Amino acid sequence: MKAAVAAGEQPVLAGFEKFRASPASQATYRMRGPHPEVARSPNIRFAEYDTDANAAYQCAIMWSLTGDRAFAEKSKEIIRAWSGRLKVISGVDAVLMAGLGPFKMVNAAEIIRHTGAGWDESDIAASERHFREVVYPVIRDFAPFANGNWDTAAMKTMMAIAVYCNDRPMLERALRYHVNGHGDGRLTHYIINEAGQCQESGRDQGHAQLGLAHLGDCCEIAWTQGLDLYGYAGNRLLKGFEYTAKYNLGESVPFVETLDRTGKYHHTSIGEQGRGSLRAVYEQIYNHYEKRAGVPAPFTRRAAESIRPEGPGTPSADHVGFGTLLFTQGAARGEAREPAVPAAPAGLIGKGSGRGIEITWIAAVGAEDYTLRRAAGDGDYQVIARDLAAAAFTDTAVEPGEVYRYVVSASNPAGDSADSYPLSICAGLPDGWEHQDIGPVELKGGASHDGGQFKIEGAGEDLGGTDDQGHFASKALEGDGSIIARFVPQPSSQFSKFGLMLRDGSAPDAAHVALLVGAGPGPVDKERGWRVSLVSRDRAAAATTVNYLGDKLPEPAATHGRMTGFLWMKIRREGDVFSGSVSFDGVSWTPAGRAEVALPGNARGGLVACSRLAGITTTVMFDHVAVSSAGQLPVK
Repeated sequence: MKAAVAAGEQPVLAGFEKFRASPASQATYRMRGPHPEVARSPNIRFAEYDTDANAAYQCAIMWSLTGDRAFAEKSKEIIRAWSGRLKVISGVDAVLMAGLGPFKMVNAAEIIRHTGAGWDESDIAASERHFREVVYPVIRDFAPFANGNWDTAAMKTMMAIAVYCNDRPMLERALRYHVNGHGDGRLTHYIINEAGQCQESGRDQGHAQLGLAHLGDCCEIAWTQGLDLYGYAGNRLLKGFEYTAKYNLGESVPFVETLDRTGKYHHTSIGEQGRGSLRAVYEQIYNHYEKRAGVPAPFTRRAAESIRPEGPGTPSADHVGFGTLLFTQGAARGEAREPAVPAAPAGLIGKGSGRGIEITWIAAVGAEDYTLRRAAGDGDYQVIARDLAAAAFTDTAVEPGEVYRYVVSASNPAGDSADSYPLSICAGLPDGWEHQDIGPVELKGGASHDGGQFKIEGAGEDLGGTDDQGHFASKALEGDGSIIARFVPQPSSQFSKFGLMLRDGSAPDAAHVALLVGAGPGPVDKERGWRVSLVSRDRAAAATTVNYLGDKLPEPAATHGRMTGFLWMKIRREGDVFSGSVSFDGVSWTPAGRAEVALPGNARGGLVACSRLAGITTTVMFDHVAVSSAGQLPVK
């Protein structure tokens, strides 16, 4: 950017002039904070935070481009003040609050830290603590209860914090959610088909462009880390931008009726609101695909040209903006370089069965081939595949029920990368476990295990009445004993019903006892409460009896009607008597009902999930899972 501005290169210079004229790009900017708490709903100083975040970021860039230290001092002043003062990000929209303005604050800190601005180590350490301890906990579990732009905002800010704090596990958490998460913000859940239609296309065009912009920021961060997230799933991001740009340029696009992953947002036609109002999000995408990657992006290019030079990301700090300055690729933006050793691949995803484990990953920029290594148990990694051209491999030399660890490295003529962050995945489920759909579900469910956590995906109308629908992962419980598990937030469907179950077979009308969590009625999530119930069916085809229905779950398990915290659940069997209990910490337990059912001695016990939505599955996660006979009862 600095070279392009100095050379007077257009359109970069025009972009710089617009950027320099912004009130947030002034060394004389008057800070509006800091404050101890911010929130968007209710409004608690969120505009003050976002305005200061804009200034911190833009002054950091002005310092880098002009060399005027006054800009660096202003950026440091803002970051230092908010890092030392802000303690709470609250409200119904907390995830969105933490995912928008803080993105710019983190990027400001990254620039200041690495441009010789003379920043004190104590200030750097304070900013790291602030981003880790105040911002990250709010976005840690993303926002699967909301429209996808919430998820995508959380992902990009998590990635930014991870890079700033050199935290590889945090970066992997965001990347794996980007490519395989269960909320609306996952790449292939937000851009729902090959045509490029977006989850929010039927809502309005402003939000659809915003969600795409966040995904683009994720891709740009990944690119600077040597990862080609832009190219993932056949350039899926570009398809979303092309579809959205085409529609907002006045042309027709196809639209399919959609229900989102939460079950709350149903769209039958494309949204007209905001059509033609192009947000400053297109230069970044156009310049990457057409200039960096050589992939045509005709509608994205037309959108970028129509608003060039791009102005700020509005409203507030919703997105970055100023793409003409920030992202234009041209002669003054750098010379051709010798091939570099590729970065380590990332974002490994595994899909395991007893027949094999399918592994995919995010490609490394400049990689020509990959080497995959595997370890079993406590053993060392051994090469199982070399010279892989694609970022995918199916390992068929596995033992059903075994947990394996995988790493992958990339190569090109310059050398070999380091190994990726490891992936753990089971070939199917652990020994003795099996899973199946219960009842005539519309969509097939599934279950997986990574050595510590079970993930259950299930469809179905409901668990209850005279027959059940859902997905059940279980093992035999011989005689007396218990099932125990900890729910890991958050479920994808806000209509989900899930929990523990002891069942006499897989028939939909089978006798059973279950300790379930489900949301109550209500038009929006904050008006609904999640409750624990102990239910039973004492014989095949009988009606389900509710033996216990608890009060609305309190914080930290549920916040604003969302399952945001851990919840321990337990069913204990003594003969034909079954007792339920719940805990928030796995130590102090609260009774949750009692039932008497004559289940056979070899009933199967385990985990169950049902979406209670047509055409949508829910994904629910559990850890600390144990199905134990009386002589092997867990300590907790």
